[in-house]
Amino acid sequence: MSSRSQLASWQALQQSANKMKEIHLKELFAKDSKRFEQFSVHIPGLLFDYSKQHVDRNVLQQLIALAEQCDIARWREKMFSGEKINFTENRAVLHTALRNRANTATLVDGKNVIDDVNAELAKMKVFVEKVRSGEWLGYTGKAVKDVVAIGVGGSNLGPQMATEALAAYADETLKVHYVSNVDGVQIASVLAGLDVETTLFVISSKTFTTSETMTNAQSAVNWFLGTAQQQQYIAKHFVAVSTNLEKTAAFGIADENVFTMWDWVGGRFSLWSAIGLPIALYLGFDAFEAILEGAFEVDEHFKTAPNEQNIPLLMALLSVWNTSFLGHKSQAILPYDQALHMLPAYLQQGEMESNGKHVNFAGEVVSYTTVPIIWGMTGINGQHAFYQCLHQGNVIVPADFIASIEPQIDVGQHHDILLSNFFAQTEAMMTGVDAEQVTADLTAKGKSPVEITELLNHKIHQGNRPTTSMLLDKVDAKTVGRLIALYEHKIFCQGIILEICSFDQWGVELGKGLASKIEAELLDDTITHPHDSSTQGLIAYYKQHRK
Repeated sequence: MSSRSQLASWQALQQSANKMKEIHLKELFAKDSKRFEQFSVHIPGLLFDYSKQHVDRNVLQQLIALAEQCDIARWREKMFSGEKINFTENRAVLHTALRNRANTATLVDGKNVIDDVNAELAKMKVFVEKVRSGEWLGYTGKAVKDVVAIGVGGSNLGPQMATEALAAYADETLKVHYVSNVDGVQIASVLAGLDVETTLFVISSKTFTTSETMTNAQSAVNWFLGTAQQQQYIAKHFVAVSTNLEKTAAFGIADENVFTMWDWVGGRFSLWSAIGLPIALYLGFDAFEAILEGAFEVDEHFKTAPNEQNIPLLMALLSVWNTSFLGHKSQAILPYDQALHMLPAYLQQGEMESNGKHVNFAGEVVSYTTVPIIWGMTGINGQHAFYQCLHQGNVIVPADFIASIEPQIDVGQHHDILLSNFFAQTEAMMTGVDAEQVTADLTAKGKSPVEITELLNHKIHQGNRPTTSMLLDKVDAKTVGRLIALYEHKIFCQGIILEICSFDQWGVELGKGLASKIEAELLDDTITHPHDSSTQGLIAYYKQHRK
């Protein structure tokens, strides 16, 4: 049995959960006219409103007591100071050092890593300015027009999400394309529209051995050499983000064009590093620095804000409350801003890859759900796809609603209409529509008593669906940095509260290992490995029909 469930605060929350399940959110608002003021927090650039979450003052205090009994403050200090809190891999967790704009010394094994971070940022800046200014030339003397970023997982999702979010601020200097899927359709479609002479590839792989990334990278080289012909020209069109200089050199990339990473940065927390090179190339280095500055602001908030006003901690506590105590098994991310359309996928990886674990620090199986299923899409599209289930389904899905006050591009009344839906949906999910309201509405529309009886249950909305609203001033570079950092620290707090290691990914490694063995079988009939009958049958069927 996990030690967390033995804590007095945990047991108090279990009792409170049973009581709160009997109280409708409408009742909480009816009892407290100042509920919004008491359950919302404002920081520069962002309003965080959790008043429509299923908590009262007593539950909030119990949740904060849980965080304190889990020693959140000490663990936070451990992370920021460089202690090796990723204990299953014996690594520090220092993505915060990548955006430490105060240059506060941060030691790993006695070395101040901030010096290395600043040196790498300076190297990135010089490279970005060379490419964007046209000083960097391809093998025929032409400037770069297109950048193809090849990576997978965190090496792809973070940069692509940020690039898409800030596309409105890009100029015409460069176009950036992303390739992550090993399905050949993606890289073929990207390369089909490009010119070999003006294309630059950024290959991101810490080890430079990741199967999917290196398969795509080799296809890119084959495409390039099909025109360029000579191997030495690779150095003018390929750069890498990696720690494996031997592999990158063998690939044909000059050492000076390899940007480093460190083992204290996990892939899903890495866009602040040279993994963010495509962002800087697309938007310019000043915009990339603004992203770092926005995240640093949140780092400072997370370190200094009292627990009752600490947004990442509150986000984590609400998630634990909804998932581990109220039994809600999924959470929706619903941005009402087209620029943030990739945010649900990015946060899906961030949270589920981090906290999708089943054992505690001691390796004991826990008795509670550690992570909800994270999913979602842009709000208006979602309203016409799955909101029916959110409103009237027999599952309750807590949701984060995210919108901006000022649109990136102002077109007529579009933004007012968009935000009217944002506000309406959170209100409808909270209040619902009861039998009396439905009856009154149908009566006003001239329906007969028989018709009303037939329709009544179909039109009732129970409400009582918890939501959080986040209103951003505007989706710009600093805001993107702030938003991502909030969720990163939320994930960290969840892991500590639930007593799981958020920073390893052994499930991912398992799949990679099995795929490598099966790949060998598919390519060589003399290689066989034992499998269950289903897997063996699928492999045999594929090989027979593939030939």
